Amino acid sequence: MQSLILALVAFVGSHFLMSHPLRAPLVARLGENAFRGLYSLVSLATFAWVVMAFRSAPRGDYLWVPDHRIWAIGSALMLLGSILFVGSLIGNPALPAPGADVVAKKPVHGVFHITRHPMMWGFALWAMVHALVAPYPASFALTGGMLILALGGSAGQDKKKAALMGAAWADWSARTHFMPFGAQLSGKAPWKTAWPGLTLVLIGIIVWLGITYVHPMLGAPVAGLWRWL
Repeated sequence: MQSLILALVAFVGSHFLMSHPLRAPLVARLGENAFRGLYSLVSLATFAWVVMAFRSAPRGDYLWVPDHRIWAIGSALMLLGSILFVGSLIGNPALPAPGADVVAKKPVHGVFHITRHPMMWGFALWAMVHALVAPYPASFALTGGMLILALGGSAGQDKKKAALMGAAWADWSARTHFMPFGAQLSGKAPWKTAWPGLTLVLIGIIVWLGITYVHPMLGAPVAGLWRWL
């Protein structure tokens, strides 16, 4: 557990440091391409440490028994997370790509009607679901670290993009919402806008089915729709 906690601190901490306070000075010193290479190297190394430490950590006792109802809730949330992730790859001004200010000025589309951070919320849902269906200490450490990274990273991304993009990000933020379905729950947008489109939903379902199909091949329990087939 000590190794797992240290690995998570290294993985999450390096992401926060290199994405925010250290980004500008490192880019100035190394250049954008070299910085991205360093960022990727550190991320891969610390993630590999997390995986090895998690596999070696003792499970301990389950705090509750995940029954079919819990698995059904978790499966539905992971389907939502899959749709959010797929949709986040299309026209996302939060991604580190040229022309983000132009993308931010376009009408809100797809999963961005649900949240302006669909990729991060996809990861956050992954963390919450895995804590729900695997309620033991090592799992809580892993999922807690990933949840902090996803939601803390989203908040940090808002600040960074506001500084980099100025009015373009302010306008995008005003037309979107941080929390999933926040615009609909607050009355800012009608509920019909929460439908991201048939194509995205179908692709999300295919990705969800594929990932849950290989779940047991990775040494994890049978997940998703396959539990009932």
